[in-house]
Amino acid sequence: MATALVTGGSSGIGLAFAHALAARGDDLVLVARDGSRLDVAAQQLRARHGVAVETLPADLSDPAGIRTVEAFIDAHEIDVLVNGAGFAAHADLLDADWSGHAGALTAMALAVLVLSGAAGRQMVRRGAGGIVNVASVNALIDADVYSATKRWVVSYTEALAGRLAGTGVHATVVLPGWARTNYHAAAGMRRPRLPGWAWVEPEQVAAEALAALDAGRVQVTPKAIWRAAAWALRHGPVGLSRLVASKVRSGHDRQGAR
Repeated sequence: MATALVTGGSSGIGLAFAHALAARGDDLVLVARDGSRLDVAAQQLRARHGVAVETLPADLSDPAGIRTVEAFIDAHEIDVLVNGAGFAAHADLLDADWSGHAGALTAMALAVLVLSGAAGRQMVRRGAGGIVNVASVNALIDADVYSATKRWVVSYTEALAGRLAGTGVHATVVLPGWARTNYHAAAGMRRPRLPGWAWVEPEQVAAEALAALDAGRVQVTPKAIWRAAAWALRHGPVGLSRLVASKVRSGHDRQGAR
């Protein structure tokens, strides 16, 4: 039986991945900062899917937390790794207090690098396995540290997929648009006022990402509207991405107060 390790597995897109993996019979290791929320998610997954679920509390914005999870991967056979941990990182780029930026880079870039490396090494030895990294359509604009970090995730996963070619191991990066999660609430921000059809459900993100991984595709953007937006941002005039970035920045400024 396969075992999947999911970071950010107690809520949102990470929890959706956990359900999708458990539904196909994978045992789970869930990683997140909040041990009590991990326990609730684990109980729910065991009851619904009848799989084994282990919890591993770790703060991936702290290098010590990354080392904890890396050591676990080194000591256990992991068949699928989902790097889903993340949080809003929309602070002013000129802030004198850069600790928030550093935490975001650690959790959403360094952790992806270290954990993908640890899992990838053992997967290559076995000749099988898969790694999914969660990025964002925001990676295609230049708004803030969040978008810059997610762009790194896209570039890194492309490089990783190239390194893994011919090994039997695959890497996929998923670029969701706005998803219905607690992302904004956790950051103390109001959720953007988008029409219902513009939102993507976490379950769709997980399903399309895992299907892409199984098919050996390196990039996937769930939902047609966001695939079209991604195409326009990649192939349209440079001014388009800059315009979108300015709108996103101003939106974060307005949403900062609840």
